[in-house]
Amino acid sequence: MYKAIFIDIDGTLRDNKRNISKRTISAIKRVTEKGILVVICSGRPRQYTEDISKECYASRYIITSNGGNIYDYRENKIMYVNSMDKQACLELYEIANQVDARFIMNVGANRVVSKLKYFDGSEVELKTDIKTFINENDIAQCIIADEDFEKIKNLKTAIEKIENVEIKNQHKSLVDRNTPKEGTIYYDIANIDSCKGNAVVKLCHMLDIDLKDAVAIGDDYNDISMFKVVGHSVAMGNANYDVKQYVDEITLSNEEEGVAVFLEKLLK
Repeated sequence: MYKAIFIDIDGTLRDNKRNISKRTISAIKRVTEKGILVVICSGRPRQYTEDISKECYASRYIITSNGGNIYDYRENKIMYVNSMDKQACLELYEIANQVDARFIMNVGANRVVSKLKYFDGSEVELKTDIKTFINENDIAQCIIADEDFEKIKNLKTAIEKIENVEIKNQHKSLVDRNTPKEGTIYYDIANIDSCKGNAVVKLCHMLDIDLKDAVAIGDDYNDISMFKVVGHSVAMGNANYDVKQYVDEITLSNEEEGVAVFLEKLLK
């Protein structure tokens, strides 16, 4: 029996309307009752990921910001943080600012943003000088985002020239021409050595779990690093062809409760 299961959020745990089905929640609860650790692993910030983890009764441990942070919310303990290069953060801000795109920084539990979009408390507007803020804070991940596809697409070359960081994830339309160019188009950017896979390795080491006893479930390019390090890897049916080449198994899509289907089979 496996000892830990690492599950992505968007496109994996949740359906396209961002809901987690009762069937999926029930399956996760049954898995945890068997003593298997379920860890939510996302590019989302810490508080957002913690809320999702609690909603589906997963473990106290979460991996956030595409591997930039590991957190134990029961003990309110930061177990690991990979703080971004400060000069790189400043250059990324300048790239976003030049085209009036939103600049987002995952700092602490939430996000600090150049322009507020959500007023539900999940974002904090940047009020201080950007240089001062970056120098005084540990930033796990930066995001550049806008609804204008061409605007964001055209920033890629400039982003890739910045030293010490790289694009960890991006809107699927930026890599798959068949994906609609709608919604928020974005790049997630973090340190070169920051990824979900490295965080999975670190957490398993901290908890004395052999990687061969770990499972990863995901749907996107930022999940590939997890697939490469665990004993068993599972892609969602909605993952694209390239992502599916890295896994041992393909379950149903996120619209068909693919996570629940895999977990129920595991329980049998």
